[in-house]
Amino acid sequence: MKPMGSPKAKSPLPAGRKRRRRRWRWLGAVVIVLGLAAVAGWKAIDHVPLPADLFEPPPPPLAFLDRYGRPLRQLRDGEGFVSRPVRLKDVPQTLIDATIAAEDKRFWRHPGVDVAAILRATAQNLWHRRVVSGASTITQQLIKNVQPRPRTIRAKVIEALQALKLERVWTKEQILEAYLNRIDYGRGNRGVAAAAEAVFDRPVGELTLGQAALLAGLPQAPSRHDPWRHPSQALKRRRFVLDRMLANHWIDPTARDQAAAEPLRLAAPARRFRAPHFVDFLLQRELTRPSLPATGRVRTTIDLEIQTAAEQALRARLADLAGHNVRHGAVVVLDNRTGAVRALVGSPDYRGPVAGQVNGAWAARSAGSTLKPFTYALAFEQGASPADVLPDVPSSWPTRGGVFAPVNYDRRFHGPVRLRLALANSYNVPAVRLLDAIGGPAVLWRKLRECGLGTLEREPEFYGLGLTIGNAEVRLLELVNAYACLARLGVWRPWRLLEDEPFGQERRLFSAAAAWMVADVLDDDAARSAEFGHDSPLALPFPVACKTGTSSDFRDNWAVGYTPEFTVGVWVGNFDGSPMREISGISGAGPVLRDVFLRIHRLVDTTWYRRPPEVAEGWVHPLTGHRVQPPAHHARDWRNARDLPPARWAPVREVFWADRPPPAASPEDFDAEGRVRLGPEYAEWLAGQNNPLAGLAVVRRNDVGLRILWPVAGTVIFLDPDLPDDGRKLRLQAAGPDRILWSSPSLEIHEDDEGAWARLEPGRHTLTAKVGERGPEATTWIEVRRW
Repeated sequence: MKPMGSPKAKSPLPAGRKRRRRRWRWLGAVVIVLGLAAVAGWKAIDHVPLPADLFEPPPPPLAFLDRYGRPLRQLRDGEGFVSRPVRLKDVPQTLIDATIAAEDKRFWRHPGVDVAAILRATAQNLWHRRVVSGASTITQQLIKNVQPRPRTIRAKVIEALQALKLERVWTKEQILEAYLNRIDYGRGNRGVAAAAEAVFDRPVGELTLGQAALLAGLPQAPSRHDPWRHPSQALKRRRFVLDRMLANHWIDPTARDQAAAEPLRLAAPARRFRAPHFVDFLLQRELTRPSLPATGRVRTTIDLEIQTAAEQALRARLADLAGHNVRHGAVVVLDNRTGAVRALVGSPDYRGPVAGQVNGAWAARSAGSTLKPFTYALAFEQGASPADVLPDVPSSWPTRGGVFAPVNYDRRFHGPVRLRLALANSYNVPAVRLLDAIGGPAVLWRKLRECGLGTLEREPEFYGLGLTIGNAEVRLLELVNAYACLARLGVWRPWRLLEDEPFGQERRLFSAAAAWMVADVLDDDAARSAEFGHDSPLALPFPVACKTGTSSDFRDNWAVGYTPEFTVGVWVGNFDGSPMREISGISGAGPVLRDVFLRIHRLVDTTWYRRPPEVAEGWVHPLTGHRVQPPAHHARDWRNARDLPPARWAPVREVFWADRPPPAASPEDFDAEGRVRLGPEYAEWLAGQNNPLAGLAVVRRNDVGLRILWPVAGTVIFLDPDLPDDGRKLRLQAAGPDRILWSSPSLEIHEDDEGAWARLEPGRHTLTAKVGERGPEATTWIEVRRW
């Protein structure tokens, strides 16, 4: 019998109920903990700072554009990325949908953290016992991109809190725009706009659906999905993105299939940039200037059509000259009105293995004959004109190092030549004579410095009279800008590299009339035909003032030309200074100049200059430069003894100063037989066998006495091992009334079509000139030394 009031014994609970009760207790505890954590997290959001860089957009990349805004090059930022910011409204909807489908399908609905995605990723990762899925939202990825952290649990919690806070501060559209501009798409491309141009070479707004899907799939693993290295992986990822878009009902099956079938047309894997030498040059010279825009978009003066034309013309010509040891060249095109550099080609191939990145437009090279027009412009300033005549005969000038005796490119002398012919055919001796007559090298040196030739760093005496025929070095860009001064009829202004840069201060360096005379001569195809032929590359279908130049041993050749609109300069040679094989300015650089002018004046109409009122036009005798009547009026009486002059020496039309015309022709200009009377400086030349005036000209007898012109007494001559036969051939020159005979007790004397010459040997030597067998004689002496 049980005791009264004793409690009734409880029956034990079934095992299943015990487990359920335990689960509910744990679940309640988890809910309480999660609730407390949620409350704490929600409160903690207020105390979690957002990355400061998120609110300060990265500094704009330095992007170089041509004058019309077309891209030339974009520099990488400090982190090694190329970026090109874009507004969300300019991103096509297909790319927005593809990005959300690939990275965060509930982007428009979650508060910054996708709990469902976290639970799904956690389950999958636990099931596979490795990370097979992620749950970061677009907002979280943006936070991680701006403020990278070690991949720890703590870091993920902070990123989640920051993502929640960011969604309070920014709209979804702002978050998406920032994401599309900051995320890494591989190969150094940050942002979808840079990626679109790098991968497909097209603006982001012109992407097809297939291209948008491929780009949207890259950020997950840019290296693994690199379309150049792993095209199959990239296409597989594209199909995945398209299937996601279809599942979200953003595209239909037909669009999905068409996009999946698009061929993978990629841009070249190496980033192309245009006008590379120009941009390098700009970076070296202009980047520190405050004129660079705050946007980072630098609008340069380059015109891509003209730049491309110059590049193509240079490469085509160098390909033709490959067998002549010609590897390099450079081209500059200048807009005369503004001074803007419209094209600058520093070498035929920037990525070429042999000095491709050397900027030939800024390299100092021997000028050849390119400086002669400035000598003539100075002479015209002083009253000379293209009608004036100078003797192109053997001549010499004493210098500090010996004697300077220039010769012409064709190794011939041409007797009396008008300045028009002398400049047009680039004769050396008349150019030196002219410089000597107008004041010597200092006059030309000062003017060239005023024209911006910064390479003339030595004093004028260092260059001497040889400055006019190219014994100085020049840079192509500076030379072209100096010629642009002539093209502007004497007005100089600095060249410009930035389109928005204000015009530099201009100044007049030559009178308009003197500069016009130079242009009139350099455009004269008939005048230069004696040296260059009638069908030379300089004979263009529209007026162009052209000048070529070739340095010694064919190491450099030049061609510079101008119209009122453009000045173009071309240099051809080898950067290592090795000589070309028989390539002159007319055959090397000349065809490039012609091609460039033909191309650019298909884009821009050309004009020509009007003759200034200070310049008159009339008829002159070609050998004296004296004014004569038009041929139709005097054909039978302009020379006393003959009915008609030889066609080659008929009067020619010429220009001269209106207030200083040439003297009128007179009977004193001709002898009784109608031959032109020339001064004594022509005596030796006329006595030679190789001149075109045999029977047409004669030296004034009353002016002639025996006089040794070269070598002058006491001349010291050095044998130069760099010259053929060490430079042992010394041309002998004298003026006398008859044939002159030369002799020397210690040197061999020879004669050829040019006259007498001596073969030099070291030592002191006496030379004697004698008129005929019994005429007067004169003596000189020289000293020959080894170099």
